[in-house]
Amino acid sequence: MKAVKGILIGLAIIFMLFLGIVAPVSLIGMIIFIVGLVLKNRSRNRRNRLGWVIAAGLLSSFVLAMMFSTPAEETNEAGQQKTASVKQEKEEAAAKKAKEKAEAEATAEEARKAEEKAKAEEQARAEQEEKEKQEAAKTSQEELAKSMGLELVTVGRVVDGDTFVTSDGRKVRLVGVNTPESTTRHEEYGKEASNYTTSKLNGKQVWIQKDVSETDRYSRLLRIVWLSVPANDMDENEIRSKMFNADLVLNGYAEPSTYPPDVKYSEYFVKFAREAREANKGLWAFGEQGTTKGDLDSSSGSTSGGNTSGGSTPDSGSSNADKESFKNCTEMRKVYPDGVPSTHPAYESRHDRDKDNWACE
Repeated sequence: MKAVKGILIGLAIIFMLFLGIVAPVSLIGMIIFIVGLVLKNRSRNRRNRLGWVIAAGLLSSFVLAMMFSTPAEETNEAGQQKTASVKQEKEEAAAKKAKEKAEAEATAEEARKAEEKAKAEEQARAEQEEKEKQEAAKTSQEELAKSMGLELVTVGRVVDGDTFVTSDGRKVRLVGVNTPESTTRHEEYGKEASNYTTSKLNGKQVWIQKDVSETDRYSRLLRIVWLSVPANDMDENEIRSKMFNADLVLNGYAEPSTYPPDVKYSEYFVKFAREAREANKGLWAFGEQGTTKGDLDSSSGSTSGGNTSGGSTPDSGSSNADKESFKNCTEMRKVYPDGVPSTHPAYESRHDRDKDNWACE
C-alpha cells in the first residue's frame, strides 16, 4: 500500500514539474503539495485533515498552469517573430553597411572624377598655353625671317653637295662654297659631301636667303641656306650653328668659293675653312689644296666674275704663267665640264663662239 502511495506521490510531483515548465507560476501549487506531505508525515495524529492541503497544492498547480500557460502556437509564433525580427535587424544592418559602402565608393569615384577633370583641364590649359606660345613664336619667327629676306622652302631632292631642288621644282645653288664634284665628274670626297648634304637637307624645311645675285647663268637660285631662323644673320655664333653653307665648310665638306658680288659671308667662310684645314677635316685630309677649286688654293686668291656650278675659278690677276690652253672645247670640258669665264686662265676667245665671255659652256 505504501509503495502504491509513493508511486502516486512521485507521479504527482512529476506532473507538477511538467506544469511548472509550461507555466512557472504553477510551481506554487507544487510547493503547497510538498508542504502538505511533510506536515502529514510529521503529524502523529492519524486522523489529521492535512490531506486537503496536499489536494489543494495539486489542484492549484493544475489551475495556475492552465491560467498562465502560453499555447505552443503562440510560442512558436513569438519565436518566429523574434527570429524574423533578428533577421530583419541583420538585413537592415547589412543594407545600411552596404549603403554606407556604396556612398563611400560613390564619394571616392566622384573625387577621382573631379581629380581627373582637374588634371584634364590643367593639361588642356597647358596645351593651349603651349599652342599660343608656339603660335607667338612662329609669328615672331616669320616676322624675323621676313625682315632678313628669308624664304621657307622644302628640299625635294639633293643633286650634290652644294645643289638641291625644292619641292616646287626650283634648283638652288649654295652661295660662297664649293663641294667636290660627284655628278658630271668625280673628285675626291665628292660622294661624301653629297651624302652629307642629303642626310642634312633631303625632305627638310629650310630657310633660303639671297645675297645679291638672284640666279647664276644656269638659272639656279643662288642662296644662303639656314637650318633655322637666326636672331642675327651676321652673328658668327649664329652662322656657325644655323647656316648650312657654313656647316659644310666647318666640317670639311666644302671649300670657300667667292664670286662677287655675293661676298656677304666670304670672310667667315675663309676663316672656317682655315680651321677645318688645320684640323685636317674631310677634304682637307687629302692635302693643303683640298680636293676641289677654292679660295684657299695657293694658285688663286679670291675669285671674281659670274657664279658657276663647279669649282671656283682663279681671279683675273693670275699671271700668264698660269694660263691654260686647250685644243678645243671637247678637251676643255674634260677638265672644266661647265666651261670657263673670261677671267679664267683657260679662257680663249676662239672657244667663245657666242661672244658672251664664257668659253665652252
